[in-house]
Amino acid sequence: MGISPKQFEQLQSRVSKARRRTSAPAPAAPARAHEVILGVDPSLRGTGYGVIRVAKPQPVTLAHGTIVCAAGWERSRCLAKIYESLRDVIRQHQPTVCIVEGLFFAQNLQTALIMGEARGAALVAMAEAGLEIYEVAPRKVKQAIVGYGAAQKLAVAKMVQRMLQLAELPEADAADALALALTHVQSSGRFSLAAPKRV
Repeated sequence: MGISPKQFEQLQSRVSKARRRTSAPAPAAPARAHEVILGVDPSLRGTGYGVIRVAKPQPVTLAHGTIVCAAGWERSRCLAKIYESLRDVIRQHQPTVCIVEGLFFAQNLQTALIMGEARGAALVAMAEAGLEIYEVAPRKVKQAIVGYGAAQKLAVAKMVQRMLQLAELPEADAADALALALTHVQSSGRFSLAAPKRV
């Protein structure tokens, strides 16, 4: 089947227009500089959170604490409290990025399911606020903060206290959350020990 010279010219015109559209460089999106970072260590009965602001010579702590749920509460009530509490923290401090502890392999399936539920409630609060969300494995956080992937919780808390110049030792869950936020600050540096994974 042949085409007329006029049809050939129309075809050439369409092809050249398409090339011009695709060859034009797309405007580069400006790199988002995250100044306020939220770290979250999810757990059904004690979800730790920590908010830091990037500053020189060291980051500044804006808030930290533990969302505590009583042992007698139903799981659904705990999940609602985790979501609502984190939503309030996000509204108050306006972070633009969140780093959450990555999944680990639990020996007990029931424990893994409950941890997953708590993590899901936390992720909903972050996603609803439009935050960029990253995760880092617990061993990588310990490696980045203490220099040893199997460090004890107390060692992590003491190093967090020192790095953030806190007057008092933070609670274990809050310390873990602050460690996550600090790890994210380090991950944007040149020599990252714990590159985060986008969630």
